[in-house]
Amino acid sequence: MAEKTVLVESYLSCHVCSETFRDPVSLGCNHSFCSSCLQKFWEQSKNKNCPICKRKSSKDVPWVNFTMKELADSFAERQKAGSSETEKGEVEVVCSKHPEEPRLFCKDEERAVCPFCEFSLHQSHEVVPVEQAVSELKDLLTSDLESLQDKRDTYKGVEETYKKVIEVSEKQLLSTERQIRAEFIKLHQFLKEEEESRLAALREEEELKGKTISREMKSIQEHISSLSHSISAVEEELQKHNGPFLSSYKATQSRARVQSALSDPQLLSGALTDVAKHLGNLSFRVWEKMKDQVHFSPVLLDPNTANSWLSLSDDLTSVRQGDKDQQLPGNPERFTKYADVLGSEGFSSGRHSWEVEVGDHPGWTIGLTKESVDRKGDIPVASPENGIWCLSYRSGKYTNGDGKRVRVKKNLQRIRVQLDYDRGEVSFYDPENMTPICTHTDTFTEKLFPYFGIGKAGDAKTADIKICQSEIPL
Repeated sequence: MAEKTVLVESYLSCHVCSETFRDPVSLGCNHSFCSSCLQKFWEQSKNKNCPICKRKSSKDVPWVNFTMKELADSFAERQKAGSSETEKGEVEVVCSKHPEEPRLFCKDEERAVCPFCEFSLHQSHEVVPVEQAVSELKDLLTSDLESLQDKRDTYKGVEETYKKVIEVSEKQLLSTERQIRAEFIKLHQFLKEEEESRLAALREEEELKGKTISREMKSIQEHISSLSHSISAVEEELQKHNGPFLSSYKATQSRARVQSALSDPQLLSGALTDVAKHLGNLSFRVWEKMKDQVHFSPVLLDPNTANSWLSLSDDLTSVRQGDKDQQLPGNPERFTKYADVLGSEGFSSGRHSWEVEVGDHPGWTIGLTKESVDRKGDIPVASPENGIWCLSYRSGKYTNGDGKRVRVKKNLQRIRVQLDYDRGEVSFYDPENMTPICTHTDTFTEKLFPYFGIGKAGDAKTADIKICQSEIPL
C-alpha cells in the first residue's frame, strides 16, 4: 500500500515545486504543473517552453486540468486526514483498500473509479467528476422515466378503448340479435300466412271438384235407377202369356228403346287434384312473392366506421348527424375527426352503382374512398389527391371534390353513383334522366369503399341521407 501511495504521490506532484498539485494546468505535451509554478518558470526563463520536455507551448494560458485538480485535492485531503481516519455517515465503497466516496466517474466503462488505485488505468478514458456524472445520468434516467410514463399512459389509453369496445360490442350484440329476431318473425309470419293460403287454395279446389263429382254421381244414380225399372218391366213383360204379351209389349218396348238410346255417361276431366299446380316450383313462387315483402340495398353502411356524431338507421341504409357525441370507441376503422361513414363492402374490380337520396339536406359529400384513407387525422379536403373521389354540396353549391364547381340545371334530390373500377372512373348522374354531373378518372390500386360525409341538417326537411332500394338481383 505504501508503494502505491508513493506512486500516486509522484503522479500528482508538480515537477517544478515537487509538491502536490495546486490548481494544476496541462500543456499540449500533456505535462502538468501548478499554475503558479508554471507562470513563475516562464517569467524566469523568458519563454513559453515546457519545463520538462522544453517543447514550446502554443497557448499563452494553459488549460486547467480539472480531473487532475480533483485527484490532487482528494489526495491532499487524504494525506491530511491520515490513513486511519474514516468518514462518518454512509459511505459508498469504490475499492476495498480506499473506502471513501467516489470523486471520479469513467464514462467509457460507466463506473466510479478510485482516484488512488485506478486512475492511472483510465488516463485515455473520459473521466469526469462524480457530481457531473450523477447529474447527467439522472437527467438521462429522468428522460427514461418520462418515456416509461408516456408508454404506460399509451397502454392505459388503449386499455380504456378496449373497455369501450367491449361495452359497445355487448350493446351491438343485443341490438343485432333483436333485429335478427324481428326480421325472422316477419319472415316466419309471411311463410305461415303463405302456407295457410296455399292449403286453403288446395281445400277450395277439392271442395269445388267434390261438388261437381257429387252432381255427376247423383245424375248417374238416377239413370241407373230408371234403367233398373225399365229392365224389371221388360223382364216382367217377357213372362206374360201370348194374349197379354201381344196387347202390352209395344209400350214396354218403346220405353226400353228410348232409354237404350241415351248416350253413355262420360267421366269428367280434371276430377283429380291438380298436384302440379299446388306443388310445382312452390318454393320459387313463394320466394318471388316474398320479394314484394323484403327489400334490397346495393350498399349498406358500416356502423364500425361511423363518426360518433352520426346515427344510422336499424337497416343501415340511412344516416344523419345527431346532436350529441355517442362516446364510441376509437377503433382503427372509425372516423374520429369528421362526420364520415363508409359502406360495409369494398370493391376491387368490376362495375357497381347505387343511388342516394339527399332531398334538401344542406351539406353532404358522397362518392368513394380508398381503404387506406386517413380516418383519424385532419384531411384538408375530400379530393382525389387525398384518396376520395366525390361530389359535394355546401352553401348551395356543388363541387367535384377537386376544387371545381359543378353546375346543374336544378337542385338534385337524388344522386346516382357509378364506379367502373377497371376503367378507373367514378361518375355521378341525375337518375331522373341519367344526366351526367361529373366524372373522376384515376388509376385505382386498392379497394374502394362507398363514402358518405354528412353535415347538420338544420331546418331542412331532409335530415337523413338515404341509400335507395333497388330490385333484388337474381
